[in-house]
Amino acid sequence: MQGFRTELENPIVEKDILELEKKIRLFHEGKLDEQKFRSLRLARGVYGQRQSGVQMIRIKLPQGKLNARKLRRIADVADEYSSGILHLTTRQDIQIHFVNLDRTPQLWAELERDEITLREACGNTVRNITASPFAGIDSNEPFDTAPYSYAMFEYFLRNPVCQEMGRKIKIAFASSDKDDALTFMHDFGFIPKLKIHEGKEVRGFKVVVGGGLGNQAQAAFTAYEFLPEDQIIPFTEAALRVFDRYGEREKRMAARLKFLIKQIGAEDYMRLVEIEKKSLINQSVKIDATINTGSEYTLPKVEQPLEKISYTANEAKEFERWKKVNVFAQKQDGFSAVGIKILTGNLTTAQARSIAELAEKYMGDDFRVTISQNLLLRFVPNENLEHVYVSLKNIDLADAGYETLLDVTSCPGTDTCNLGVASSMGLAKAIESLLKTDFEHLVNDRNLSIKISGCMNSCGQHVIANIGFQGMSTPVGKHIAPAFQVLLGGGNLSNGTGRFAEKSIKVFSKRAPEALRALLHDYHTHSNAGELFNDYYDRQGAKYFHTVLAPFGEKANVTADEFVDWNSTEAYGKAVGVGECAGVVIDLVQTLLLDADEKLQDATLALAENRIADASYHIYSAQINAAKALLTSTDARTNTQKAIIDGFDREFVDTGKISLPKKFSDSVLQITEVVPDKAFVQQFFEEATEFIQTLKNYREAEVAV
Repeated sequence: MQGFRTELENPIVEKDILELEKKIRLFHEGKLDEQKFRSLRLARGVYGQRQSGVQMIRIKLPQGKLNARKLRRIADVADEYSSGILHLTTRQDIQIHFVNLDRTPQLWAELERDEITLREACGNTVRNITASPFAGIDSNEPFDTAPYSYAMFEYFLRNPVCQEMGRKIKIAFASSDKDDALTFMHDFGFIPKLKIHEGKEVRGFKVVVGGGLGNQAQAAFTAYEFLPEDQIIPFTEAALRVFDRYGEREKRMAARLKFLIKQIGAEDYMRLVEIEKKSLINQSVKIDATINTGSEYTLPKVEQPLEKISYTANEAKEFERWKKVNVFAQKQDGFSAVGIKILTGNLTTAQARSIAELAEKYMGDDFRVTISQNLLLRFVPNENLEHVYVSLKNIDLADAGYETLLDVTSCPGTDTCNLGVASSMGLAKAIESLLKTDFEHLVNDRNLSIKISGCMNSCGQHVIANIGFQGMSTPVGKHIAPAFQVLLGGGNLSNGTGRFAEKSIKVFSKRAPEALRALLHDYHTHSNAGELFNDYYDRQGAKYFHTVLAPFGEKANVTADEFVDWNSTEAYGKAVGVGECAGVVIDLVQTLLLDADEKLQDATLALAENRIADASYHIYSAQINAAKALLTSTDARTNTQKAIIDGFDREFVDTGKISLPKKFSDSVLQITEVVPDKAFVQQFFEEATEFIQTLKNYREAEVAV
């Protein structure tokens, strides 16, 4: 670590890196508590991964903005310290994996030579501030929002208000009402607006607050229809201070901003923010709209006109198809943006260097990582499009289908993530192969999205997809198999609003591509002319899609291959650790508890449809599943429901480990004693909900210990 002072010009950055090196040394010497060390390294982008002894490094790219120099630097670092693969994320970051912890300070120092930071890319901080990749070139934008998102990034980087919050904060800036930044699912979202005041045009933002994904998705509420541009940073600072003071800190699964707002209400939250604003030093923060704009670019100097490319008829057809789907006219005359579709977000360092060369040779030196795990090249002169296409084709990155049905979003899942339950990347590759083979005629379809997450935490944004897949496991006899929960009907509705997908059924992981085929075939066979998927889903209803998908979750005909996940040759097992993102253990116990929740949801639906008997049995089954979940950690038999009921009383109630109003058997077996009516079912539901929550609390305490 010697020599950093001479290598780095920024003493603040240098201090950060030296501090990381010092804490690593103290941790190895046993002089630093593991929890404190974890908090420090996470706030510096160093994240434990699934494989023991190596780290994932998250590189923070405000707005996802890159140029050739920075991309080359990242590629060099990935080759030197990592596996030579750059993973583009849905937060517009770049991650590299399999890094030795002791080398992370030097890695960071290498990146900072080109002003690339790791600071606050992970941890309980303000994470990377994402933004529309079209900011500055969008013909529909009221004004360029890039200077504002970058100013907010700078303001909160290393800001003491947001270094040790209860949980992370995610912020997004849209470029227009279309809202391709998906502000509705963020803690804070900003959508540009113009209004006339005293005859002058005034800039401001619609502000939405308190959104989030995960297992309990929540849409942001509208805090302001119009907040003047100089007030967005003071408001955000006050709002963060309220969260820092009142937010949950012990129960990490309930520690996001959305839960605080749900607890105290949006009105009271905003009241506290207004009070907090009065004590801010910066009552107004004026932002220079000419600095770090989305329109900054440097075109290559061309000494002579580029040679005309000659195509065969088939090559010309492919180029025109790519141009129609992947090329977008900018508001600047004569320029286009080019979308690069990147399978599972994984880019090789060789491809990265070729893109850097491409930027310097044929286009403006300005491109973006997008929230769909792709790249958007900007300021491509229209006369250079053919050369850009050929260059991309030479590195296998000229697939048509950028941000269409054929462009599947996926988190890393079990490839590297501690929390991964199923192989989301493996499924993504299988689905893209299916789509290319059987549905390539839908290459222009931007009205259908498919997103995959390896667990409930929604890093792949499955909750807002038209068709989403959430990694899970499913019990089959004495074994468990990899599975995916199918979710349907999510999407962006524009201007800070959206809808979340609803859970359908679980399908075996290896059957998921065929389940998708069935969904798409059904939609295109039975939908009305021009009917969008979500409208079709609403018209047909959830029960209809349960029927369509039922064969893919059927356990009677499970094969040996279905106990082996994608990207694996070994039988599926409980190889899930404690994730540093969500702080939860997901295994067979968690699977059964989630199943219990789903059965309570089924009971709610049945009760609403006046299916009293169905509702009553769903409630009974939910309690059985929850009891079985805890019994899996004991020697008690769980081969029958009676054994589960008796075993739970014996292991937990009679021993006093769990305190209940009455014995579990007396409670759950009420179903056998009465003919259920609506009043009984409602009471039964309330008792079951309280019982399952008691078991969850016990499990959380057990995991914490």
